[in-house]
Order: sequence, then structure tokens, then C-alpha cells
Amino acid sequence: MDAFWCVVPAAGVGSRAGGDRPKQYQPLAGRSMLDITLDRLAVHPRIAGIMVSLGPDDPYWPGYRSIHGKPILTVVGGSERSHSVLAGIEAAPVEDQDFVLVHDAARPCVRAADIERLVIEAVPFGGGLLGAPLRDTLKLVDSERRVLGTEPRERRWRVFTPQVFRRGELAEALRQAHAVGKPVSDEAMAMELAGFSPLLVEGAEDNIKVTTLADFALAEYLLGKLD
Repeated sequence: MDAFWCVVPAAGVGSRAGGDRPKQYQPLAGRSMLDITLDRLAVHPRIAGIMVSLGPDDPYWPGYRSIHGKPILTVVGGSERSHSVLAGIEAAPVEDQDFVLVHDAARPCVRAADIERLVIEAVPFGGGLLGAPLRDTLKLVDSERRVLGTEPRERRWRVFTPQVFRRGELAEALRQAHAVGKPVSDEAMAMELAGFSPLLVEGAEDNIKVTTLADFALAEYLLGKLD
């Protein structure tokens, strides 16, 4: 358990963020969001290299070959996130029994300590993901947003990335989901459908996913507070 390749799906458009380019290339704290995410991953001693899944003929990709001495490779992704992840893990220069991390391009605030904790706790378990227990009260509503009741929050978690699994097991789980037309929102869901029970590892709640224009300002603020 030393260093691992990390797959970063970055083929999406992110239309909810607006702008004249995909959200991963929009400016954040003076750089593109993807640039910051790759930098935060590559500087970590647990990361051996990064495979980035890009859209076909991506005009914004800066052509990185390495960051912080770590190799950066690219592969053409797919129309959905899970297809981009599958393309990335299949192209990564690792064996099926090796573990790979998957991290969202739109999570630039990931903490180094959380990557370390994920690897230490989840790899011996067979794989897992970062997350945090729900702390807010949850309401069930109808189509008109009228409250129908209060939902229990016990044993419910928000989930983040990175997520870490064996390359062969994750690839097969994603292929099975695609074969039956089952949409999967993250790697853990694919593993669940394949019969696995991934380990949830608690991480910092400021590991936000930048989705809307307002999220950019929050992410910039959080980046100023991180190590």
C-alpha cells in the first residue's frame, strides 16, 4: 500500500455553472478549476500518476505531461461520467488487482489528510469512499414542495470523492451496469450493484462539488483556508 494512480473524469460540460466553456476550465482563484484539482492530487505522496478522461478534441486541455513530477496521461471519455471513469481505469497503467482512485474534476478542495485516511482505511477493507454523516433535518415533499413528513437521517451519509477500488473489480462493475442500462452516479453505486459493500470513510465536509456559479465563490474561499 504505497502510491496509486488516480482517474479524473473531465469530459463533461457542467452546463449548470454557465460560462463560455466547460466548468472544469472556468477560472477559480486565478487558475482553471481542473488545474487546481490536478495540482492538489499530484502533490500528494499517495498519488503515483493521474489519468484524465477528456472530451473528444478538447480545445481547452493544456497538454500537461507531468505535474509535481507525476505523469499525467489522457484518454477520450464518454457521454456520461461512468463511461469516462471506465475509459480512464481501463487505460491506466496498472494491473487488475491494483487499487485506483477516482476523483471528480469539480472537487478542487479535497484535503491531503482525507486522501491519506481513505487509503489507510479503505484499501485493507477492499475499497471505499469519502463521505460525511447527514446532520441536517430531512423533509419529504410533494411535487409542489409541500412537506409530507420528516425523514430519518440516521445511517445516511453524503458521499464525496476520491473513491478507491481494485481496477479489475470496478471496471467489471461499471461494464455490468452499462450492459443493463443502469445509470450509476458514482463508483460505489456500481460496486453496490455488483454485490460489494464499500467502506465509508469520514472526510471534511468542505470537499464540495462545484456545480453552480455560486459554488465558485465558496470554493475560492475554502481554498484560501486549506493547507
